[in-house]
Amino acid sequence: MAGRGKKYRAQVDKIDKLRRYGFEEAAQLAVDCAYAGFDESVELAVKLGVDPRHADQMVRGTVALPNGVGKEIRVAVFAKGEKEKEALEAGADYAGSDELVAKVQEGWLEFDKAVATPDMMGAVGKLGRILGPRGMMPNAKLGTVTFDIARAVTEIKAGKIEFKVEKAGIVHASIGKVSFGVEKLLENIAAFMDTIQKLKPPASKGVYFRGIALSSTMGPGIKIDPVYIKDLLSR
Repeated sequence: MAGRGKKYRAQVDKIDKLRRYGFEEAAQLAVDCAYAGFDESVELAVKLGVDPRHADQMVRGTVALPNGVGKEIRVAVFAKGEKEKEALEAGADYAGSDELVAKVQEGWLEFDKAVATPDMMGAVGKLGRILGPRGMMPNAKLGTVTFDIARAVTEIKAGKIEFKVEKAGIVHASIGKVSFGVEKLLENIAAFMDTIQKLKPPASKGVYFRGIALSSTMGPGIKIDPVYIKDLLSR
């Protein structure tokens, strides 16, 4: 394990590489293997039996994590008039119309998520090359293009996350912080896995959950046996 520090190697020794763990034991190991001097995030990676090259096998959506993600999400809302006011009252960090679009065009990106009203999408569409590659472009399918601005902002602030399967068939998600503890992490993992399960494309044949791994930001990956998903969701 050339290039890895002593602290990392010490955590690897706690994990049986040949074993696939249950969710609770894996969550406990992820917490125990966190060694950085900051509150590490806990990351979940799920390998799915889909081919994202085919539109009918795309897995994409949102999920509201019951315990949030453990960090403040800065929300920018593209809206005008009463909807701009509604956004700010709901807790949006920034709100505006054409002037906000112009600000982003000039390079300002001090936010994590963007929401827009449908009547603003003509202007917001100009930001596609800026927001698209960063996964920040408002999308009606994900609930971020809507006139129900208050609800969209509230859900994002409370811990609603977006996910999309990658070319290799893997979905990645940050599902909390080490400081959450095992129980809260399991609640978030259950919400995420339940959503992924419900989004199984009819065109996906064979085994849907091919592999699952959990890790803290700096810690080693811990393999989980998909057979334990049923037990997790019945908790």
